[in-house]
Amino acid sequence: MSEGVTYKQDLPPRGGFAPIRYKRNLPNKGPSGVMLIASVVGLTTYGFYRVGRNNLEKRELAREKAWSRIYLTPMLLAEADRDTFRREKATLAREKEIMKNVPGWVPGESVYNTKRYTPNNYVVM
Repeated sequence: MSEGVTYKQDLPPRGGFAPIRYKRNLPNKGPSGVMLIASVVGLTTYGFYRVGRNNLEKRELAREKAWSRIYLTPMLLAEADRDTFRREKATLAREKEIMKNVPGWVPGESVYNTKRYTPNNYVVM
């Protein structure tokens, strides 16, 4: 049968075909996974360190503010008492001037039927 064949069959080359490259051959780009994890851990540690230092500073400032208020309280109370005394004295003088023609009016007498001290109420507008 092969005597009357007029075509040439396509055959592999001697020794066979070269192997087919099917694997990816990409170069390594960027840092490795271990380096990335180490960087994240390092940055997180530094961040917690800074947060801790900031918390200590805020705590110290709050303590300083509290003690400054404690030390200033007596002076502020004394100033408030002096202001209250000055206002009550001015109010009494105004009352004497306004009610001088009213018979039986006692300036400074409480309008309430009680012996207990009731401070004046201030309305600020």
